Amino acid sequence: MEERKKSVNNQTNGASKTARIEAMSDGTFAIIITLLVLEIHRPVAAEGSLGQQLLKSWPSYLAYGVAFIYVGVIWLNHHYVFVHLEETDLKLNWINLGVLGMAALIPFPTGVLADAFTSGNLEDQKAAIVLYALIGGMMSLTWVPLYSYLSKKADLLKTGMATGIFKAQVRKPLTGIFLYFFSGILGWFVHPVIAVLIFIFMVSYYARTSQGVRLHHKTAK
Repeated sequence: MEERKKSVNNQTNGASKTARIEAMSDGTFAIIITLLVLEIHRPVAAEGSLGQQLLKSWPSYLAYGVAFIYVGVIWLNHHYVFVHLEETDLKLNWINLGVLGMAALIPFPTGVLADAFTSGNLEDQKAAIVLYALIGGMMSLTWVPLYSYLSKKADLLKTGMATGIFKAQVRKPLTGIFLYFFSGILGWFVHPVIAVLIFIFMVSYYARTSQGVRLHHKTAK
């Protein structure tokens, strides 16, 4: 009787199970990671200079490695969010599309940044830094409505889960927005390399906190 009542309520408020949204999200992240490989351009080298050209392309390899971990960390954060959800609704679906949409942009600034550092032109590097910082900041921004919404939607969580586990996570993307904005300023007015170091730090920061939701849940127990 309770299950039937819950089913009727779900139909009324537009809630549904999370299987489809998780499947779509996982597929999107898999495609994004695959596209990162395409940003490693095959060098056009004269006969006998292939080794030199491969070494010259080191920014592409570094950019790929950092971006791969970055997208992987985003997926981990996304995964640990949905581990705590029993259902989704229309608004959450739209918010999730925002997260996926920004994540799908990551290969673009990654390739631009790698090309700028390969060419060695300082002005191009500055422009690439600002672009990357902008996309990174917007990527962080998409998590604010996600955590904020779930902190108020106890009916979407699994039994025994508290909305506080999501409320406590809002400060993480806010930190990211500030640091990406700050890195863009430093990269433009001081030196692009400083911004790159902050970008790498941001990946490390998100990696260390990617299981934050789960850890908060364990502590609550």
